[in-house]
Amino acid sequence: MDSGKDGNGAQDALPPPPPVPPNVVPLKVDSSAAEPLKKKPARVPIARRGFASKGQKISLLTNHFKVNVTGADGHFFHYSVSLSYEDDRPVDGKGIGRRVIDRVHETYESELGGKHFAYDGEKSLFTVGPLLQKKLEFTVVLEDVSSNRSNGNGSPDHGNGSPHESDRKRMRRPYQSKTFKVEISYAAKIPMNAIANALRGQESENSQEALRVLDIILRQNASKQGCLLVRQSFFRNDPKNFIDLGGGVLGCRGFHSSFRTTQGGLSLNMDVSTTMIVQPGPVVDFLIANQNVRDPFSLDWAKAKRVLKNLRVKTSPSNTEYKITGLSEKPCKEQLFTLKQRGRDDNGEPQMMEVTVYDYFVNHRRIELRYSGDLPCINVGKPKRPTYFPIELCTLVSLQRYTKALSTLQRSSLVEKSRQKPQERIGILTNALRNSNYDAEPMLRSCGISISKDLTQIEGRVLSAPRLKVGNGEDFFPRNGRWNFNNKKLVEPTKIERWAVVNFSARCDIRNLVRELTKCGGMKGIHIDPPFDVFEENPQSRRAPPVVRVEKMFEEIQSKLPGAPQFLLCILPERKNSDLYGPWKRKNLSDYGIVTQCIAPTRVNDQYLTNVLLKINAKLGGLNSILAVEHSPSIPIVSKAPTIILGMDVSHGSPGQSDVPSIAAVVSSRHWPLISRYRASVRTQSPKVEMIDSLFKRVSETEDEGILRELLLDFYTSSGKRKPDQIIIFRDGVSESQFNQVLNIELDQIIEACKFLDEKWSPKFVVIVAQKNHHTKFFQNGSPDNVPPGTVIDNRVCHPRNNDFYLCAHAGMIGTTRPTHYHVLLDEVGFSADDLQELVHSLSYVYQRSTTAISVVAPICYAHLAASQVSQFMKFEDMSETSSSHGGLTSAGPVAVPQLPKLNESVSSSMFFC
Repeated sequence: MDSGKDGNGAQDALPPPPPVPPNVVPLKVDSSAAEPLKKKPARVPIARRGFASKGQKISLLTNHFKVNVTGADGHFFHYSVSLSYEDDRPVDGKGIGRRVIDRVHETYESELGGKHFAYDGEKSLFTVGPLLQKKLEFTVVLEDVSSNRSNGNGSPDHGNGSPHESDRKRMRRPYQSKTFKVEISYAAKIPMNAIANALRGQESENSQEALRVLDIILRQNASKQGCLLVRQSFFRNDPKNFIDLGGGVLGCRGFHSSFRTTQGGLSLNMDVSTTMIVQPGPVVDFLIANQNVRDPFSLDWAKAKRVLKNLRVKTSPSNTEYKITGLSEKPCKEQLFTLKQRGRDDNGEPQMMEVTVYDYFVNHRRIELRYSGDLPCINVGKPKRPTYFPIELCTLVSLQRYTKALSTLQRSSLVEKSRQKPQERIGILTNALRNSNYDAEPMLRSCGISISKDLTQIEGRVLSAPRLKVGNGEDFFPRNGRWNFNNKKLVEPTKIERWAVVNFSARCDIRNLVRELTKCGGMKGIHIDPPFDVFEENPQSRRAPPVVRVEKMFEEIQSKLPGAPQFLLCILPERKNSDLYGPWKRKNLSDYGIVTQCIAPTRVNDQYLTNVLLKINAKLGGLNSILAVEHSPSIPIVSKAPTIILGMDVSHGSPGQSDVPSIAAVVSSRHWPLISRYRASVRTQSPKVEMIDSLFKRVSETEDEGILRELLLDFYTSSGKRKPDQIIIFRDGVSESQFNQVLNIELDQIIEACKFLDEKWSPKFVVIVAQKNHHTKFFQNGSPDNVPPGTVIDNRVCHPRNNDFYLCAHAGMIGTTRPTHYHVLLDEVGFSADDLQELVHSLSYVYQRSTTAISVVAPICYAHLAASQVSQFMKFEDMSETSSSHGGLTSAGPVAVPQLPKLNESVSSSMFFC
């Protein structure tokens, strides 16, 4: 930030200007020469130009509940809240704020003019209409401030160890009460009619603030009912809502609810939501489940310390809540601390005595300990003043979020157990709305807000599936978003000639596998020669580290093969998460430029082999099926002028890993007028940075090492030496608050990359964001089934001004279909609404890996695949052990991001990610 502008008096500190010597005439600046640089206006998302009409009409319900606002002429008043202790230290503990403000509300009702508050739990408070004064100061006392949520000062003073008799008495006395000073001062006034303006398409900072106030009211309402709040989702402490995912982790079912401005007016969007929590109950039970061991004596305590840090526990018998700060170095029977005695010594000093934690609890406190004696104690104290409790006296409090990455098994268990059929979801949502009792919420009532109890009825359209082309000139229409290759040839089959099989100690009948693969390939039009050899791993290598196993295998291959193979089929022993996968892919794709397919076959049947062959064919440069409109070429707009389609995505490390680089992947179409062939470029960038920073990377006057240059040059050479006149960009994974950055930061880089290649070249751009992380769902009216594939909605629940639409391109077989929300941020080409929706729909049918329509356009799926595959070349997780629980960046300055190894030229433009 510019220090001159930040109001900290930095400007006043400048030295005075030097004196002007006598008889010097100041020169006048030639104003014409110093023409100020015109700052180009920032791009903003375009407005909707019209509605589409293609497709068969269908009546739908959506999980938006209509909101009526009658008090639209009033104002929200925003006050900032400052909380401090008696000695003016600021309150920094989480969760205490709401209790303090509640107490202010109870104690000083008349001074507050009987007004209700909407408080965000931190520094902002809102009222409908003003308070009596612009600045108010109050003092309140809270009795039972347990040490967990405040700043820890309410905990007993334990000298150097554990609580003893006098401490316990003190904890029972109102000694633990605390005095707080509260200052409420006026900050801003927000007109409620800003919401009405937003509904007319005039969004402003005021309208966003007004909606934020409404959302804060919902959060406060949930908080008063004891819910865990995660952004706009609320989770009750009810074991009926818990799903065991294994490893001491529970899925907790709750609800998302937020206000949205739509074409149909203001609506409340409610959806079922799931978050992960730590299994409540005895700490030992959690650790045993978390580490999957038989008993507490087999636990890895270093791991336990990491996973327990900052979790909250209740200790018995006093039932006080604390935050875990660590574990004791020694077991309970050996861990000493200094205990103050009742009497005094000869000098009048209190007598001190060294005792073990075990001895203190068993002999002084008379508490029976069954198994903690030989285990570490839980520390809830400060670094310099530990406070120990035997582990069996500690119970984990319910509703504590688990934020580490889930294992593959936990994730599949979560997906399986939290699915709901459409009708079941409708029932749960309408019940939840009735039980939430929003009508009785005083703040909503004072805004004149009432919420309908019924799902909103809307009209959608079902687009017909595009015609596909396969081998032998055959065409067909997919049915219900699916097709197959039974008795069909691939549209462009390849030949598999110089190839071999590599087996990493997997149990597999390789001769049968090769025979069946060759037969299946022949039926699909892929000619497969017999493999040159089968390389079995030396049994001695099996226990070696993955990288060494791969090295040894390659030494073996090089010693036997006459030259580099065209293709290697690799059989892995584990189906998921094989640690050989990353090193194997890196060796093939980066070091040697060999196309490879990994498999871990369990059941080898025709369906399995066909799916494997679809991947191999695409990787080797073939095509499985294409759109008929690509072949003829007759795609509206796209076929008329050279057009490149980009898919862009950034994937981040799991939430706990703060120093794992993020990975940016961009895929681009090639061989125009095709839109089914792609290649990828993948780079690392700083952790958790969402904007792609290497689209244009100028390193000298003539050199650009950015992603875009590589992709544009490939398009040029593969499309008959044509530059694209039109660039269509699909961007995944950005929220609405980042749209302007995509339009101004990323798009500017792309334009610079184009200009750097040719100053005179000005292609036209289309920028579309695809979102899957939203809470809008659609249901068929009066049918238990999901909406049919091809369902598109661009009215009622869409944005009042911006150009957005929802599309369910795929057939939802299980659970409730999640539509993809497409936002058209820019369209310089001038697509009609029908043509653009048709193009997006068609791009869900060109995914070469499967014979189904997919839920989001293929270029975005390919960008995901490329990022996840290349990220496995390097084991970033190993670097991240340090940060697993801290969440923040550990080093002082920005970390140098390790670069990914480059792909070998012979595979860099292939669909290696398929």
